[in-house]
Amino acid sequence: MKQLIQEFLTLLCQEKKWWLIPLAVLVLVVVVLMLFSGGSVLAPMMYPSK
Repeated sequence: MKQLIQEFLTLLCQEKKWWLIPLAVLVLVVVVLMLFSGGSVLAPMMYPSK
C-alpha cells in the first residue's frame, strides 16, 4: 500500500496532474463512509423509493 501511494505521488509530480488530488480524496472519503456505515445508511440515497 505504501508503494502504491508513493507511485501515485510520483505520477502527480512528474505529470503535473494536480487535479487528481481532489478526486482521489473524494473517492477515499466515499470508501471510508461505506466501510464504516456498513452500506445500510447509504442505501436510501442510492436506491430512492418511488
